[in-house]
Amino acid sequence: MLGQQNYNDITGNNMPNKNLTSAKRAKNDEFYTQFDDIQKEIEAYLEYNPNVFRDKVVYCNCDDPYESNFFRYFVLNYNKLGLKQLITTSYKTSPVANTQLQLFGDDKTLTKSKGRPKITANRFIINEVQDIDDDGEFNLMDTAKQLKANKHNEWTPLDGDGDFRSDECIALLKQSDIVITNPPFSLFREYFKQLFDYSKQFVIIGNLNAITYKEIFPLIKNNKLWMGNGFQSGNAYFFTPNKRDFATGVYNKKTGLVKFRNVCWFTNLDHGKRHQKLPLMTMADNRKFNKQIQKHKNSYQQYDNYDAIEVPFTNAIPSDFDGVMGVPISFLDKYNPDQFEIVGSDADDDSPPTKIYSNKVKVVDGKRMKSNTGTMGCVIKKNDFGSGTYFDVGYPVRAVYKRIFIRHKR
Repeated sequence: MLGQQNYNDITGNNMPNKNLTSAKRAKNDEFYTQFDDIQKEIEAYLEYNPNVFRDKVVYCNCDDPYESNFFRYFVLNYNKLGLKQLITTSYKTSPVANTQLQLFGDDKTLTKSKGRPKITANRFIINEVQDIDDDGEFNLMDTAKQLKANKHNEWTPLDGDGDFRSDECIALLKQSDIVITNPPFSLFREYFKQLFDYSKQFVIIGNLNAITYKEIFPLIKNNKLWMGNGFQSGNAYFFTPNKRDFATGVYNKKTGLVKFRNVCWFTNLDHGKRHQKLPLMTMADNRKFNKQIQKHKNSYQQYDNYDAIEVPFTNAIPSDFDGVMGVPISFLDKYNPDQFEIVGSDADDDSPPTKIYSNKVKVVDGKRMKSNTGTMGCVIKKNDFGSGTYFDVGYPVRAVYKRIFIRHKR
């Protein structure tokens, strides 16, 4: 049983609105968060602060309890965490909503609905978790029975479709302390803004590239938002019931899991990993011992259009450089606010380039493409007009991927 990303576009933020609408209805866009990933992430916050969830109302506002491992984790650990209340809301087009009473397993003792069930969005509020079978343990079947009997807990249909932007869901959001879920990636900006508009704490899954959004990067820069503990080795695995090709993920037919490398946790809850000091070598030692740097010709070069040097790998940040450095966005997974200061980024209005190229021509393997104007991200001068992809700005420059500007705190 795997947790649901009810109507996510897991592949990123470029999905057109018309495709998003289709994704809400199509099973081939279902992705499910694994229980172990949720448990590992939440336990990182508990290790740092064992009382982080005590007497708190947790709201999972993109989760159907029939499918969601977010609901499963928090209801099974309700008393251990000391929760005051657990709220979940399901989306109307959830493929299994209202089609079964059980939350886990196949319990034949529960009476199945006759005929075609009415599909509704639902609100589940857990106020108390206890063993009601006198069998000495609590499990999800206990919760199913409690919800069915409506004892201590609430199970009611919503008037609307369960969209997190609806008045019903916003009213529940106002009652909550911490929001924990896997929100729709294609609506990530809007979802994220809502959390901050209502001053909520949160632990949510998102696309790594979201850190470059103009609505989000300033929050990271000002230490109001940071990366969570993270997925194992930076790889996120989601279950999907549908076998198909994926543009940005790798599907494993044996496991039914799709692997993505561009997915991470976002949070404003503190955890121990973000206070671990990143071990560093000097620039000279990196050039001597770091094989990645030895193979990367652009390492430590000055950008042509920013007052910073290029550091292509997080593990190559020099310990003895006091100026501004451009690092990959994946650096944020290792970011320690006590060790580094985030100055800006090449997509940040507060970090304007030192040079604007009024005319530039993209060249791909010697073929000149259509001219264009405007700003670019960080670029480094090339030695010659050779092969590969570069820009001709009167001299050859090569663009690097999105960069965050940092410097040491001394």
